[in-house]
Amino acid sequence: MKWHGKRYWLVGASEGLGLALAQLLSAKGAEVILSARSRPALEIAKSLMPGPVQILPLDVADGSAVAKAAADLEPLDGVVYLAGVYWPMKAQEWQADQVTAMCDVNFTGCARVIGAVLPAMLARNQGHIVITGSLSGFRGLPGAVGYAASKSGVMALAEALYCDLRGGPIRVQLANPGFIKTRLTDKNSFAMPFLMHPDEAAAHMLALMESRRFKSNFPTIFSWLFRLSQFLPDWAYYRIFAPKG
Repeated sequence: MKWHGKRYWLVGASEGLGLALAQLLSAKGAEVILSARSRPALEIAKSLMPGPVQILPLDVADGSAVAKAAADLEPLDGVVYLAGVYWPMKAQEWQADQVTAMCDVNFTGCARVIGAVLPAMLARNQGHIVITGSLSGFRGLPGAVGYAASKSGVMALAEALYCDLRGGPIRVQLANPGFIKTRLTDKNSFAMPFLMHPDEAAAHMLALMESRRFKSNFPTIFSWLFRLSQFLPDWAYYRIFAPKG
């Protein structure tokens, strides 16, 4: 993978995993365009890039803003969707505005961004789409109303894109990380096994982007638990992962 001179749009890159990945790509010689809602946070992120960088404040929940941003950008070599919001939540504690936000940013926001850049990639017969899912998207989990569902949708979107585009000039990849130390996971009151620093998770994503693989689930050992859960019958899965109180 030759990064020098490539232009990548990272959506959700003002902090955490997105910021760490942007720094890695910038250090490799890529020009990065950083998007997030907060301009001040993006200005700080810009100062941390070793190479060419643009900032583009953006709310992915605003469809017209996403369309305009994509139309105003010069041709892209790739887009990485990392934007996400999260609140731990049980069904008994349902907060409609927070659930809607998780769905709208984590999943629908991704669909908006991909829909805005894909036609131009198809027209140029060139492109690279990287989507960030989550190990929590493999199967429903307790206390994850909104987040698990939105990440499951993102993962299915990436898989459908890969089905249609595989073997062609537009690469599609899916990264499914576990727990990453950010302001989002700081909301969790439970133990988080294999908790990663953003730099560690970004290294996993970069390795995926430099490979020919479609998907990476990491940390590897922790991911086995979630992947194997898909093969459990319902009676066993819910008894183990969501025992009745």
